[in-house]
Amino acid sequence: MRTPLGIVKGLGPAREGTHHWWVQRATSAALFPLTVWFITSIATLVGSDYQAIVIWVKNPLTTVLLVLFVGFVFYHLRIGVQVILDDYANSRKAKLTGLFLNDAFCLIFGLLTIFSILRIFLGS
Repeated sequence: MRTPLGIVKGLGPAREGTHHWWVQRATSAALFPLTVWFITSIATLVGSDYQAIVIWVKNPLTTVLLVLFVGFVFYHLRIGVQVILDDYANSRKAKLTGLFLNDAFCLIFGLLTIFSILRIFLGS
């Protein structure tokens, strides 16, 4: 529903808010069991040496769950920061710069982390 002022100014619903809301809830739902698994797994590894952690990461189930966990964490982070920037950035330049840096950070560090996990799994 658009107001007459919104029609004149070309403003109105962007039709992306509902999608962001649902995706954020879906990633939260996926992250809940993955986070519980991750925390309990790390708690069991406290005090372990490097070799024990490498053996843990080399387990195929662990590798898949770690990749899913990292992927969901960085995607959820990207969406959450994007919503904050959309709502609170004062200028268009600040918003676009923030969105670019957010996307770049999440993409670079997410891929770097997944690459590291896969490198350990493959034994390189």
